[in-house]
Parts: sequence; C-alpha cells; structure tokens
Amino acid sequence: MDGFDSSLDHPIFRESVGRIRGWLGPTGLVGVEQELLERLVHSSGDLAIAADLRLGPGACAAGMAALAAGAPILTDTAMAAAAVAPMAGRTFANPVHSVLSLAPSVAPPGGTRAAAGMARALAEHPGAVVLVGSAPTALERLLQLSAAGAITPPALVIGMPVGFVGVAESKRHLAASPLMQIRLEGSKGGAGLVAAAANALLRRAWLDQAALAPP
Repeated sequence: MDGFDSSLDHPIFRESVGRIRGWLGPTGLVGVEQELLERLVHSSGDLAIAADLRLGPGACAAGMAALAAGAPILTDTAMAAAAVAPMAGRTFANPVHSVLSLAPSVAPPGGTRAAAGMARALAEHPGAVVLVGSAPTALERLLQLSAAGAITPPALVIGMPVGFVGVAESKRHLAASPLMQIRLEGSKGGAGLVAAAANALLRRAWLDQAALAPP
C-alpha cells in the first residue's frame, strides 16, 4: 500500500487503514481529509464517525501550514498532549502544551480550570493549533475571546469535546464562528480523537515536505 512512511507508520496501522478504506467505501474526501477520517476511525473503532466529521474549507491546509512552521499545539487535557507529542517530536518538533498546566490550582468562581488555562495559553501562544477533546468550557472561552478580538485567532481549532453537558452547544458555537476548524458533531469526541486528527495533519505535512526536498 503506497502513501506510508516506515518512520511514521507502524505495519499494524498500515494494515488497519487498508481495511478501513475498504469498509468506508467512497467518502467524497481526498488527500489529507481522507487520511484524517481514517485516523479517526482507527482511533475510535467507529466507522459511523464519518457522518459526524465536519471539515471547514481550507482547515486542513491551514493547520498543516501552521504545524510545518512550528506552531505550538495547545490541548485541553494532559492525555491529548501525551497522544500528540510523539508525532510532533518525530516531525516538526512543535511544542505541545496542556492548558491545564497554565490553569489555576482551583477553578475560578463560575468557571473551570480548563477555561482559565485556555485563556492564558491563547495569550501566551498566539496562532496556535488548538485541540479540545474534553472541555466544552475551554472551547467556549476560546470562542468568546476570539469574538471579542482579545486574542490572535488560532491557526486551527480541532473541536471534538465529548459528552452531554454543554458539548453540543459549544460545537454549534464553533460551527457559527469564522475560525478555521475541524469538528465532530453530536456527543462524540475525546482526547484520543483530537490527537488523531492533529497527528494526521502532522504526518501529511511532514511527508509533503519530504517529497519536495531535493534528492
């Protein structure tokens, strides 16, 4: 199967993707968008996730360009940071930060640690690629700050908070925003899925760069 790199792709992953492609059939996606979907299916074990994936126009290209330029990656959980750090390390050495590392030790009144950490992280890392897989409050805070013009817009928001409280609302608000975005509709999401999406972009940007390098 072509399109793989032995330094980035384990043989089991290659075999899994081959099977996933067959099971999915035609999706209407090409290039990195198809690869991103395949990683989401691989990470979730859920072929039905294809129906929930929303890719903003130009979002993958914008994310890849930012990552190739070394943009920091911000995540709402340590788990997501741990899941994306190995691919970042093997490719463009992007710094990866969990916003919780910048959050206060106690949630502010009426807020959450994730939201407070997101506000600080966005101020300290303008133009980052932002991954939200667990905390809709962090996504809402990002959107509020962006709408107010209080931050430099992220290069890309991968918005996939999981759950049932505030999740659907935050995704609707993201969809209505002008931000470059990749999201999952409904209640699906999680740290593993936002990391999978980011890893797909890192991998493809790295391979594209390698293909352009002189022999």
